Amino acid sequence: MLKTTVYQSVTRYDLARTLAGRGRYWTTAYLVDGLLIDTGCAHTARELVEALGDTSPARIVNTHSHEDHIGANGMLQRQRPTLETLAHPLALPVLADPRRRQPLHPYRKLFWGWPEPSRADPLPEGAWVETERFRFQALYTPGHSPDHLCLYEPERGWLFTGDLFVGGRERALREGYDIWQIIASLKRIAALPAAVMFPGSARIRENPKEELASKIAYLEEFGGRVLDLHCQGRDVEAIVRALCGKPMFIEMVTLGNFARRHLVLSYLGDACR
Repeated sequence: MLKTTVYQSVTRYDLARTLAGRGRYWTTAYLVDGLLIDTGCAHTARELVEALGDTSPARIVNTHSHEDHIGANGMLQRQRPTLETLAHPLALPVLADPRRRQPLHPYRKLFWGWPEPSRADPLPEGAWVETERFRFQALYTPGHSPDHLCLYEPERGWLFTGDLFVGGRERALREGYDIWQIIASLKRIAALPAAVMFPGSARIRENPKEELASKIAYLEEFGGRVLDLHCQGRDVEAIVRALCGKPMFIEMVTLGNFARRHLVLSYLGDACR
């Protein structure tokens, strides 16, 4: 399933596999002045290619190597052999061999699927990606994944955040995320004079500074409560019960890969694993 909207000079593609007549677990790609930021998942690759039609992106930038952001890389590269792709250096081995480098849990295969291999060149920290009309700076923002980056266009104040920012207040986290790095990365982008924030799986935000500050404050306050309970001698499961509420449907769907327990463990670090 694919939905297309336009905001200023940016075309937004919301993408999801259709199951039981509905799109499930959406992800987003953006096209701006020939630059395609992320490519959705494997299950929607053909839809994205068809939606692009005669539009020929000159370049892809992947915000990170998760399967729901690189899924059409290979198909686009086969159709356009000269298409350049850029990503964080740590993402390149995953893009080249996603099946071996990034094993998928059953729910990830169901909702997003295995991406085709694709080639990419490293995008250094602070480097500029130039299009005919715009200049985007690459900012490394680890936490959601070690290879995560954001793109910032200072003249327009456009901030493309991939999956660094997701709306709402977390009660769970996927295994392997680093919550303290996420907070540090959010602080980095919150310091920018951003006018519009384009997330990888949430609605576009205008003047996002206040919402970013609120998100950071919530995550830090929650972390403080986790650490306080830990210092009082509470074990992980007791902290989960005290702070994270009732069991969540997503914990069942992901067989525990995305869970309240992983959020608490990420705050506590390796000592409690």
